[in-house]
Amino acid sequence: MVGGGPVGLCVAAELGGLGVRVLVVEERGSVSLRPKASVLHARSVQCLVRRGYGGDVVPVGCGVPSVGALSGGGLVGGPGGVGGGGSVVGGAVVGGGLSSVFHFGGLGGLVISAPVGEPVPVVRCVQAELEAGFERRVRGVGGWVVRGVSVVGLEEEGDCVRVVGRGSGGLVSWRARFVVGADGARGVVRELAGFGCRSWPATARALMGWVRPGGVGGLGVGWHRTGRGWVVVKDAGDGGVHVRTLNCSGAEGEGVRGRPVTLAELGREVSWIAGRDVVLGEGRWLSRFSDFSRVAGSFRRGRVLLAGDAAHVHFPIGGQGLSTGLLDAVNLGWKLALCVRGGAGEELLDSYDLERRPAALRVVESTRAQLALMRPGAELDPLRDLFGSLMRRGGAGGLGEMVSAQDTVLPVAEGSSSAWEGRFLRNVVLRTGCGVRDVIGLLRGGGPVLLLAGGRGGRFAGSVGAWSSVVRVVRVVSVPGVDCDALLVRPDGYIAWASDGGRGLDVALRALLGPGGTAVACAGPVSAVAPAGARRSAGGGARG
Repeated sequence: MVGGGPVGLCVAAELGGLGVRVLVVEERGSVSLRPKASVLHARSVQCLVRRGYGGDVVPVGCGVPSVGALSGGGLVGGPGGVGGGGSVVGGAVVGGGLSSVFHFGGLGGLVISAPVGEPVPVVRCVQAELEAGFERRVRGVGGWVVRGVSVVGLEEEGDCVRVVGRGSGGLVSWRARFVVGADGARGVVRELAGFGCRSWPATARALMGWVRPGGVGGLGVGWHRTGRGWVVVKDAGDGGVHVRTLNCSGAEGEGVRGRPVTLAELGREVSWIAGRDVVLGEGRWLSRFSDFSRVAGSFRRGRVLLAGDAAHVHFPIGGQGLSTGLLDAVNLGWKLALCVRGGAGEELLDSYDLERRPAALRVVESTRAQLALMRPGAELDPLRDLFGSLMRRGGAGGLGEMVSAQDTVLPVAEGSSSAWEGRFLRNVVLRTGCGVRDVIGLLRGGGPVLLLAGGRGGRFAGSVGAWSSVVRVVRVVSVPGVDCDALLVRPDGYIAWASDGGRGLDVALRALLGPGGTAVACAGPVSAVAPAGARRSAGGGARG
């Protein structure tokens, strides 16, 4: 893995948990305490708990829901929720389920709801704690985390990739079957591997940092819009506040982008936007950013793949960046593990780009739309009033589902007529021969699961044959809310095949996993290392 942030470490934890030897190379010597993204949206939380990261990594609890609570649940329909734990953003019980009140483009009142049986829909988390949790998982499954080393070279050598890094002891190199670049927006893997990109130039500029005193010259906690821009103030919980400014008068001038931010500069910007003098006493973690956006032209180039900010970067509004990156990780991890261990052909990795790149483009569009709503001109007031009114009345269509990625439907096989393929299977209760289970519990094992419902579902059991070492077969009485005899469910919770789609199960398994017959997707080391890299400057560090 290249990059030891939450996204890279999540991919590494997935690989290590599925028996792949994995090495993470990170430039930083330790987990950064600098405040970063602090929100996880519903679909990322739902996928992460299906992969077993609820509780010690993601701050939510997910017990098996009661049969009564879920007996009417299904794949589509009205949202509800009985999940628990975590820190809910504006949480409330709505219609028997959990909902959170969020924002869109600085406008409050956006309701995001979780389906019945799922965790809370919007979770507050500290990114440093999330990163540390994933690192514990990586080390716990035998992975290596090398800190204080920056990647300076990358070259394919036959069926492997050589990664060259520089640390305090000089140059070091590794050979790996695959490399995942999760080294952030300014990482080097994307450039070293020759990925092309589509980009949108910056049109606005912003500053951020932790400051004291908490009042920020009379600006209380909240979102403050003036005729010149925005000042957003959030309580840091330690006597200070996190402050962000947004100046829509234009992008930074040439040469300013890489210049360090001073407390005086932040104070001047806050004062100019607020329209009065604001004196800031103490500050740290000061930085600048913009609405510059970029999406890689492909998320895979041979044996090198991109994830997180290395693959896509956008204006940081609405908490979508971290969630989108972690959805990359849970989409890629099981696929890459199957390929390395021989349980699937490398063609499976092409589906990572086909599924995640459109999602990244949608996030760019969403954040650009939110910035358009945030521009301070009075001519936009009627549009803001309309949006705000629609959100408060619940008439904003699927906006909450879009922001939380719960409206995601994956591409399906050509010619499929199934109503279920490509959709996310809710956490329904399943009555099995071994007792009552739920979807979250079944998917923690890591491989695809074939659900055979009732007596009619049993006729598909024989089609698993060549893939029996990869696919787990579970017989259930029924799948509540899904009128289908059999479902093939991916480890991330999406339905890969349904018996009503017109395709045979063997055809679907061959398309998803390749010929089959050689894989064992369980714990146990194999001679394949998936390293990760870091950023440009060198440093010291030890192998962990």
